[in-house]
Amino acid sequence: MQPQPIHLSSGNLIADRRFEWSRDLAAKGDLAGAADLLTQALELAPDYAAAWFALGELREKLDDRAGAVAAFRQAAQADPADRHGAALHLIRLGAQPAAAMPAGYVRALFDGYAPAFDRALTEGLGYRAPELLLRAVEAAYARERMQFGAALDLGCGTGLAGAAFRPFCDRLVGVDLSPAMLAQARAKGLYDRVVEAEVLDFLGAEAAAKTRYQLILAADVFMYFDELAPVLTAAALVLAPSAMIAFSVETHAGDGVILRDSLRYAHGAAYVRAALNSAGLKLISLDAAATRTEKRAPVPGLIVVARA
Repeated sequence: MQPQPIHLSSGNLIADRRFEWSRDLAAKGDLAGAADLLTQALELAPDYAAAWFALGELREKLDDRAGAVAAFRQAAQADPADRHGAALHLIRLGAQPAAAMPAGYVRALFDGYAPAFDRALTEGLGYRAPELLLRAVEAAYARERMQFGAALDLGCGTGLAGAAFRPFCDRLVGVDLSPAMLAQARAKGLYDRVVEAEVLDFLGAEAAAKTRYQLILAADVFMYFDELAPVLTAAALVLAPSAMIAFSVETHAGDGVILRDSLRYAHGAAYVRAALNSAGLKLISLDAAATRTEKRAPVPGLIVVARA
């Protein structure tokens, strides 16, 4: 499932029309003509973030890296919330260092996905992170009865992971940045509490309130974080003694962190181990597994379970 384009109007009818015409030309293969139309639109509306972003994409396809970088910089400047994700393209192009994904981009991305999210993920991409996480946690419990007093589903989305773990939780809390995704989750009636918040902000508030959980889940959430140590450290602060955290990440053959062309971060296995150690969490299992397919190929990933 690739990021979908969003269009924020310039407020200038003629500029907006030229933007739409440029899309038509690009769809027909006339990339240079499409770029020219966007340039015309930007002459009329210099702060037109959608046009700057689209121009960056076209220039990259036209092998104009410097022009693409300049356009993406303008897009990020024109929309401080960076709902198009221009900063991620700058990172991918090596024009700026890796950083946390803009909250505005993540929110806009998943608000757009929400209506068809479950079907697209499970039927289109063979998504199976909830199933794999459940198996890993069950294996960690071995012969013990698996039951959690309170569980937290980070980046709960529409509730796919929540549905898998609900039978084993006395109380289940879901947190997500996207209101549209949370509306889908609420409709399923899986959660005792649903909160719209950024993950680190939520964990900080829960730690301050001395709230503790017996299980924390993060199914396909941490690929939207460049650094894992801060979020794992924050999660450790709300875990009860000996409680578990189970999460999935996309991975790669190296040791560090890379931003893939899908605009999701991939974390090397050694990096994940180091982040867990930094957070004071004890690794129980780290298994290679693909949680989804893209372009008919499995996306390399890791299923991780650790204990406080």
